[in-house]
Amino acid sequence: MCASPAEPDRDAMGARSGADAIVVLGCRVLPSGRPGPALARRAAVAAAAFHEGLAPRVVTSGGRRWGAVVEARALSDELVRRGVPRAAIAEELWSLSTVENAVGSSAIVRRLAAVASPAVLVVTCAWHLPRAIVDFRAVGLDARPLPAVGPAAGIVVGVYRRVHERVCARLDDESLRRGRWLREGAGYACGVGRGEGGGGG
Repeated sequence: MCASPAEPDRDAMGARSGADAIVVLGCRVLPSGRPGPALARRAAVAAAAFHEGLAPRVVTSGGRRWGAVVEARALSDELVRRGVPRAAIAEELWSLSTVENAVGSSAIVRRLAAVASPAVLVVTCAWHLPRAIVDFRAVGLDARPLPAVGPAAGIVVGVYRRVHERVCARLDDESLRRGRWLREGAGYACGVGRGEGGGGG
């Protein structure tokens, strides 16, 4: 049976101290190479959380290429523009879906934090966050929601997003059932077990 997406837990957001990392999920990059509006909002939330001292590092997650720019790299550059040190950023450049964001990021965070079940603050759009939290918790992370709130959606967009998230939740659940190949793929892509870094500097 498919896992039901959790609603964003604002109480959990308030109990954010002690997180091992902030994980910010990628989305559209403009033809100029700069973040699109949603990506910029996510970067702003992640940078603010870092500057508040909520976690010592940020993982940018997203391997989709928009023109010549990969989502995670665009996010990293935007975080640096917002004052996050490049050395505090790791890039997950493999994932093409939310469940792959979770698998790839978990490999990086576990290596950096050196703990089995790291605590992470997951940053994405508010409408996408419930499913993202389910996926990140399914791979064994103590995932806590940190929404990047955008403008109110119209009726048509709102309906589309709800249907999209329901369908994708089922696909994510199926991917997690095949979790072994996902974990192995993430470990290879992120350098886990090969003595290589997970991206970012």
